[in-house]
Amino acid sequence: MRTYGNPVVAGFHPDPSVCRVGDDYYLVCSSFEYFPGVPIFHSRDLVHWRQIGNVLDRPSQLNLPPDVPASGGVYAPTIRHHDGRFYVITTNVRAGGNFIVTAERPEGPWSDPVWIDLPGIDPDLTWDEDGACWCAFSGTQVARIDPAEGKVLEGPYQVWSGTGGKYPEAPHLYEVDGWWYLLMSEGGTERGHAVSIARARTPRGPFEPGPVNPILTHRGTDRPIQSTGHADLVQAADGTWWMVLLGTRPRGYTPEYQVLGRETFLTPVRWEDGWPVVGPVEERHPAPAAWHPLPPEPSRDDFDEPSLRPCWISPRGRPDGSWSLTERPGRLTLHATGPTLDRPGHTFVGRRQQHHDCRVTALLEPGAGTAGVSVRMDEAHHYDLEVQGGMVRVVARIGPLRQCLAERPVPAGPLTLALDLRTRDVLPPSVISPADEPVGVDGRGPDTIAFSANGTLLAELDGRYLSTEVATGFTGRVIGMYATEGSASFDWFDYQPATP
Repeated sequence: MRTYGNPVVAGFHPDPSVCRVGDDYYLVCSSFEYFPGVPIFHSRDLVHWRQIGNVLDRPSQLNLPPDVPASGGVYAPTIRHHDGRFYVITTNVRAGGNFIVTAERPEGPWSDPVWIDLPGIDPDLTWDEDGACWCAFSGTQVARIDPAEGKVLEGPYQVWSGTGGKYPEAPHLYEVDGWWYLLMSEGGTERGHAVSIARARTPRGPFEPGPVNPILTHRGTDRPIQSTGHADLVQAADGTWWMVLLGTRPRGYTPEYQVLGRETFLTPVRWEDGWPVVGPVEERHPAPAAWHPLPPEPSRDDFDEPSLRPCWISPRGRPDGSWSLTERPGRLTLHATGPTLDRPGHTFVGRRQQHHDCRVTALLEPGAGTAGVSVRMDEAHHYDLEVQGGMVRVVARIGPLRQCLAERPVPAGPLTLALDLRTRDVLPPSVISPADEPVGVDGRGPDTIAFSANGTLLAELDGRYLSTEVATGFTGRVIGMYATEGSASFDWFDYQPATP
């Protein structure tokens, strides 16, 4: 029997929402303080996904001012297709609230926002048989709206508050066989996360809870996938039903640490007596009937294309003049916009870490400035491999502490910077290892991050300090290139999964 592996979209891709148009599926995720926002993916089988763009890819759509904190910005989106048009509704929690953007094609261009005067987060869209548009949002409340004008036409109504878990949120409404089903999450997006369901004859309610709630949770288990919740349902072209949801894969000693952020998982759904039934989310499941593998993405970006690939993101914005692909063709040139990665306003272009074991290399032409490669959770939690004035150094920022842990001279000219992230032979507890100390003892953190320049190992750091359990928040690691003084060019950037 053909099977697929979870997660289906790895790395920091939380709060998934999915819709089907014919034989095609489209999925969006939260992006928080990163620009461009709301990555959008395409699949023909719900298993193999390819990012085709970002819904919010210009400043007129996405305002993320410098005071937006880490894990602020754009929260959970919903994607739907209605009457020949794609809709995405989401929330900018610090700059405007809930809004809708639309497009004729999922690749875009997407419209500027239509703002909706509704409170809360995690908005949902659906249409009834009369063409009326309904919006559900955290609470859980439901309102009838005009999606073209953003006007609230009716409500909002408080329709259900779940089964008593904290933070009833992530509602989605579906009409199935004459019933309106309200799927929602509760219990918080951490280890207590759960999915519950209710139904009514109209979107206004009253809603009756399902006979067995929650219909999905991994709380209190030792399953390798945790924090399951924030789900969306989709019916495949063959009539089967599936659920996309977020989950985490914590590693290390208790309480375990999750470093990749909340990821997108897929699990089958069956219906019994008018209610959806969802089993535990496994690392492998029997595959959907459709099967359309995709060729692997190239691991190396040589920056030869006219625009950046959609996987590249930057904290809060990417101002014109801070980067260029044409200034030195075949290279990504970065110009410093701030003097440190410890505060907002710096120049950083990165991609999500998607594998627990991986190797990242980049060829840097440092010039006279300060530049390098960083593993980032936020401004207060990052490890940097930095080049300045003929020296290469490893710098760790952990909460209020910032320290240079290793430093060596390097010759002038291009320099190959390398990060190796591994989950075996990890460092013992609370150890930061200089290059001349062997490491062969399994520690208690989730992984070890090794830093090298031109093939010379400089230092190895405990990875737990770049985890959600330490940094807090809703995001995961992002690995990328930066400049904090002057200018620097990167000839290529290579991201390779490794066998653990």
